[in-house]
Amino acid sequence: MFILAFIICTVVIFIVSTKINQRRYDELNLMLNQILEGKEVTYPDTKDTRVSKISHQVKKIKDMIEIEVEQSKSEKEAIKGLISNMSHQLKTPLSNITIYCELLENINISTLQKKEFLQKMKNETFKIDWLLQSLFKMTKLEDGVIEFEVEELLIKDTLIQSISTIFNKAEAKNIRINLEPFSDIKLVHNKKWTIEAIVNVLENAIKYSPSDSTITISVIKMELYTKITIKDEGIGIDSRELNDIFKRFYRSKNVENQNGTGIGLYLTRLILEKENGNIIVESKLGSGCCFSIFLQNCKSLN
Repeated sequence: MFILAFIICTVVIFIVSTKINQRRYDELNLMLNQILEGKEVTYPDTKDTRVSKISHQVKKIKDMIEIEVEQSKSEKEAIKGLISNMSHQLKTPLSNITIYCELLENINISTLQKKEFLQKMKNETFKIDWLLQSLFKMTKLEDGVIEFEVEELLIKDTLIQSISTIFNKAEAKNIRINLEPFSDIKLVHNKKWTIEAIVNVLENAIKYSPSDSTITISVIKMELYTKITIKDEGIGIDSRELNDIFKRFYRSKNVENQNGTGIGLYLTRLILEKENGNIIVESKLGSGCCFSIFLQNCKSLN
C-alpha cells in the first residue's frame, strides 16, 4: 500500500511539474516571438526566481537589440547625409570641368584662351583633390583610425609654419598677418595636425576678409591652457550661427555664393579634440571674427 501511494505521489508530482515547465516554456516562447515580431513584450508576473531571471535576461537582450537598431539607423542616416553632401560639394567643380572641356574642343578659340581654360580646369581639379583629402582625414579622425600622437613642443615654430602655408593667399589680397610678440612656450600638440587646424582658421579669415586688412595672432598663457587667438576684420558671423559653424558641412547663408566646403572648421575642431584642446569663436555680423584655440600647457616647466 505504501509503495502504491508513493508511486501515485510521484506521478502526480511529475504531472504538476510537467505542467509548470510547460507553462514556463510557453511564457518564454511568447516573449521570444514578441521580440522577433517587434511587438511589445509581455513579461510574466511570477515568483519563480528561475523564470524571473530568464525574463530579466530576455529584457536585456531586447534592450540591446533596440539600441543596435537605433545605432544602425543613425549610421545609415549619417552615411546618407555624407554622400548627399559629397555629391553637392563635387557637383560644381565637375560641372565646371565639363564646361571647360567643351570650350577647349572649339577649334576657333585662341592659344591664350586655351591656356586660360586649362588653368581653370587645373584649379577645379585641385579643389576636388582638396575636398577628397579633407573627407579622408575627417572620416579617419572620426573613426579613430589615424594614430594621433601628441608631444611637448614649442608652439612658435608651429605658428610660423602655419603662417607660411597661407602667406601667398594673404599676399594676393594684400592682407597683413600680424603675429604679436610672445615668449615661446611648450604645448601638448601634434605639430602636423595642429598646423592643419590653424591653417583652416587662417584660410577662413583670408577668404572672408577684405583686401588691405589685417589678421592678428596672439598667444596668451593661462594656468592650464594657452590661448591662441586669430582675429580678422572680415564679414563676421551672425550670432545665431556661432554654435553651427563647427558642424560638418555647415555653411552660413551669408557665404553660400562663395567657394567653400564646410569641412575646414569641423576638421579643426576634431583635431583639437584629439589633443584635448578646444576652439571657440566670438563674432558679430560685419565686425570680423575672433577664433580662440586652446592647447594644453605641459606639466613640466617650459
